[in-house]
Amino acid sequence: MNKTDIVIFGSGGHAKVVFDIVQKQQKFNTIGFVSAETSLSEFQGLRHFHQDQLLGLKCNFGIVAIGDNSVREDVVKSVLSTHPLFNFVVAVHPSAQIGQDVCFGAGSVVMAGVNINSGTQIGKHCIINTGSNVDHDCSLQDFSSLAPGCALGGGVKIGYASAVSIGAKIIHGINIGDQTVIGAGSTVLQDIENSVIAYGTPCKTIRRRSRGEKYL
Repeated sequence: MNKTDIVIFGSGGHAKVVFDIVQKQQKFNTIGFVSAETSLSEFQGLRHFHQDQLLGLKCNFGIVAIGDNSVREDVVKSVLSTHPLFNFVVAVHPSAQIGQDVCFGAGSVVMAGVNINSGTQIGKHCIINTGSNVDHDCSLQDFSSLAPGCALGGGVKIGYASAVSIGAKIIHGINIGDQTVIGAGSTVLQDIENSVIAYGTPCKTIRRRSRGEKYL
């Protein structure tokens, strides 16, 4: 089987995990890593390229392996601004259990031990991290993420670029707004609005949040 040549954008811990996933998929041939880091010549045993070198690589496929939702979005926009025909691939760990009629947007990552039940829609450039459980008919908007060990009940909606932190649980039918962060270990029993930080059991809004504010 011919493998597709790809590059992985990123040079941190998340990039290591994504590299492991694409290796296990056996669909892709990773030719190197790309980031803004200037001190690296290689990463994970492969060549490291500065992002200014992307056009010269003549590679039209890849994935952005950066954990922070806003930074990941910025990198995607930067790549498309200079390389508008670039194609973002989907990385799904072979151990993930994927139900019927589950859809993935370009550039999304599903890690080891994840369960996603039928009818769920995953947007572009999302992260479903290790051991998370997503029940039926959920919706994750573009650039959103679930940290390890999250659990979503049926029909939950996660807004654009929002992050659900480690071990948080969200009961069925809840809507999480855009650009919102749900704190680690929280239990979400009611809708949470846009652009806030919320945590606790039960989860409550603590304060407003600006786009790009660090949470990892």
